[in-house]
Amino acid sequence: MSEQEERALVELKAKIHSDRGFNCQFYKDKCLRRRLAVRMRARGEESFTGYTRLLDTDPAEYDLLLDALTINVTKFFRNTEMWDVLAADVAPALFDRPEREMKVWSAGCASGEEAYSVSILLREWAERNGRTDELRRFHITGTDIDRRSLDSARRAEYTDLSLTETSPERIERWFSPGPPYRLDERARANVGFHWKDLISGEPEHDQSLILCRNVIIYLDRVIQEELFQCFYDALVPGGYLVLGKVETLLGPTRGKFRPVNSRERVFLKPE
Repeated sequence: MSEQEERALVELKAKIHSDRGFNCQFYKDKCLRRRLAVRMRARGEESFTGYTRLLDTDPAEYDLLLDALTINVTKFFRNTEMWDVLAADVAPALFDRPEREMKVWSAGCASGEEAYSVSILLREWAERNGRTDELRRFHITGTDIDRRSLDSARRAEYTDLSLTETSPERIERWFSPGPPYRLDERARANVGFHWKDLISGEPEHDQSLILCRNVIIYLDRVIQEELFQCFYDALVPGGYLVLGKVETLLGPTRGKFRPVNSRERVFLKPE
């Protein structure tokens, strides 16, 4: 790539951050270029300079670009083995904690399937164990940088694709007939969503459970290590962190967390 095009890429990244608040400076370079190339090919642009001009004249392209840059592939109860670990090991521990308020954070929540899956799992566990009166303690927050995905999460209406890893029994119990399948109000009651940039946003605090799956893998190692430290600081002692199946802890925090289930990437912040 020419020096001119390298400068054009730097300017394009700065423009995306300035115009839409999406900080792609810390994406792995290969990943970022690949995703930009998808949109450039779709619009017949061969240079970053030309694509930058296109964004100025076609604002709708920004939405398509952000869809390409943000990782929005998600499903209810994706990777069922991990959810089995949460039901068997994490949910009982959370219900037994003394805090009056239990915060759960789905970081990079896309259209909300993960956050709502947590809500369903906690409600099912509480019903099996006669502790439904304690559900009011739980507050689940989903955050994402893609505002269109957040709007979808708030609507809580889903296609067949979102439910391919959900049992028929759960679909019948928690969703209206579809498509679109609308999530039952009970599972939505304690779940909220807001915009957040994981890299440059304000830190969270007092979290009992953080799920950040299949997001960090796309970021540079230095940023990964910084985010792991942010997650560690955001958790209460005895809180849990869940990563994606192919993600692993890096840097100083690797020695701070204790594995609960290494295979399913579930970790504990010791008390």
